[in-house]
Amino acid sequence: MRWLECAMKRKSSWLGRLALVVMAIAAASAAHAQDSRGLGAPGYTYYEVGDLAAPRPGKTEPAMLLMGGGDWVPEAFHWWVERAGHGRVVILRASGDDNMQKELYHDIGGVTAVQTLVFDSRKAADDPSVLRVVRAADAIFIAGGDQARYIRFWKGTELNTALNEHVRAGKPIGGTSAGLAILGGYAYGALDGGSVNSPAALNDPMGSEVTMDRDFLTMPYLSNVVTDTHFAKRDRLGRLIVFVARAAQDKGRDDIVGIGVDEDTALCVEADGRGRVYSLNDGYAWLVMPRRTADRLSNGEPLEFSSIPVTGVGAGSRLHLDGFKVDNAAFTAMASVVAGELELHPN
Repeated sequence: MRWLECAMKRKSSWLGRLALVVMAIAAASAAHAQDSRGLGAPGYTYYEVGDLAAPRPGKTEPAMLLMGGGDWVPEAFHWWVERAGHGRVVILRASGDDNMQKELYHDIGGVTAVQTLVFDSRKAADDPSVLRVVRAADAIFIAGGDQARYIRFWKGTELNTALNEHVRAGKPIGGTSAGLAILGGYAYGALDGGSVNSPAALNDPMGSEVTMDRDFLTMPYLSNVVTDTHFAKRDRLGRLIVFVARAAQDKGRDDIVGIGVDEDTALCVEADGRGRVYSLNDGYAWLVMPRRTADRLSNGEPLEFSSIPVTGVGAGSRLHLDGFKVDNAAFTAMASVVAGELELHPN
């Protein structure tokens, strides 16, 4: 029986060591969970993951990642991360938490660190701690949510200046959904608290639901552009035509262009303005380029706007933003709006 007694002692010793290991892992996990909780100050919450002290492995290059919302497109993010020199990415948002940060760091990978700033007031956009984080970023990504909060919290602040400086310094920027909505020189601001649909916009293009904004962010090639997202799924061609018409009237010229991006789709723009599309579901970037003003854009009256060229930019296409030319277009069509009703005819 002595052998059994020795075996039991060995088992007891092994179980004791195992218990210590389990306790250590649990303690480490608890510490990690504590580290990942949101920190910050009044007006914002801060998260981080990765090694903030690590040097950037490569050089940064100018690039824009224009996403239409929905699921992330890994191939597009790998392209973008490479142009960030595989360095530090800062995610800006005005709702939510660090879920996007985790996805970028753990699932996409290839970056030294990811930091997230979640704003809940305008005050934080002038906070020195916030500005230090933003100015140290190798790439900046603006999350989805509510673009009205971005406009109200950031426009005219030190953060607004820092974002434009980031782009002028030749560093990548990107946005999805509401984050893309604010990247054009003109933007649909959703400042009435809602999200106007195409029929409402077409029937009352000058109405209170169509809230336009301008002179916020300054992106290369996008100064005369209005962007829109979730495009085909939410039937947004009609409202983008209205946004283009409104911006053209506001500016007093006919060179305003609309770019709509489908869900689960990204338009990736190089430093020279060449853009290509990556998509999980054969989505497109839609180019709306009237080259003239609307036939009728008046208070209380439906839109009248004929012969608007619409071009689809697909995975096999190339978009040249310096002149808005498309090589190998996925499709071309002609849109017209008659008494507020949209018609689209393939070419």
